[in-house]
Amino acid sequence: MYYILFYKTTEDYLEKRGAYRPEHLNLINKAHANGDLVMAGALAEPADSAVFIFKGDNTQAAEAFANNDPYVKNGLIVEWQVRPWNVVAGGE
Repeated sequence: MYYILFYKTTEDYLEKRGAYRPEHLNLINKAHANGDLVMAGALAEPADSAVFIFKGDNTQAAEAFANNDPYVKNGLIVEWQVRPWNVVAGGE
């Protein structure tokens, strides 16, 4: 099953993320390397959201990611949620 982690960022997210970006990217790389995270990225025009696609048996990996993300911990993310995604094409 796939799960999407949605982030809603602060208005000044781009200005503030620099201090936390290396740790954030490290967290992404670890989640991808262990197979929990399939893909991730920020939305643009406007840069106000991000999306992370997780694969697993439940929401645990996605929720743990958000709870440990320095962007969340330091207030750059104003809202996040995890939703199951029923893939009908392109999934394994």
